[in-house]
Amino acid sequence: MNEVAVDLEELKDKIIAQPDVILDDREIMRALISANEKSLGGNIIDLRGIAMERLESRLDRLEDTHRSVIAAAYDNLAGTNQIHRAILSMLDPVAFEDFLKGLGGEVAAILRVDCIKLVLESTANAEGEIAVRRLGDVLSVVPPGFIDAYLTQGREGVPTRQVTLRQLRPESEILYGDAADWVNSEALLKLDFGSGTLPGMLALGSEDPHQFRPNQATDLLAFFAGVFERQMRRWLS
Repeated sequence: MNEVAVDLEELKDKIIAQPDVILDDREIMRALISANEKSLGGNIIDLRGIAMERLESRLDRLEDTHRSVIAAAYDNLAGTNQIHRAILSMLDPVAFEDFLKGLGGEVAAILRVDCIKLVLESTANAEGEIAVRRLGDVLSVVPPGFIDAYLTQGREGVPTRQVTLRQLRPESEILYGDAADWVNSEALLKLDFGSGTLPGMLALGSEDPHQFRPNQATDLLAFFAGVFERQMRRWLS
């Protein structure tokens, strides 16, 4: 009994010396409140205990919100760095052929997409199409009107946006070729090369159906599209 009394006295001295240790520990405070409620009896309502439970619930919600905000900030920062790295890689080539190779290689790897297609509308003849094929698989030349039709899925009167995100498998192989069998989500960046020129489109395809979703923000991709347009005007001039 003497040993128990000594231990209790030591514990009491520690609590008096550092009361914050008790106040900051939720489990201990919860146990103390529960013990206090039992001592009051079953016919008495402890309003302080109820208020503390509500405050604790609010604190939990605030902490969850705080964690969500921090996670979103980190994701946004990572996305910004990713786009910046892709742009710097895209600005390095001095020849159009190297530009296309880098687009389908290093840029695609940085953006973590499985397939990139640069789509240009053109009225090129057969000789022009042969010349395009020599530039590689990244570049795809389509007839005028194809891009708007692809963005709107053939629905007339539907306005097109600079960035379109969607989760679907392409209905045909015109754009992605054999990769159309496993592309499950895509980001479509409509490109404006200036007055008097036909539009273009950059298609980013992913096997992951959740990589590009319609409810995602498009600010970074819109910035990337703007830089890409200006880079392409240099090659098309």
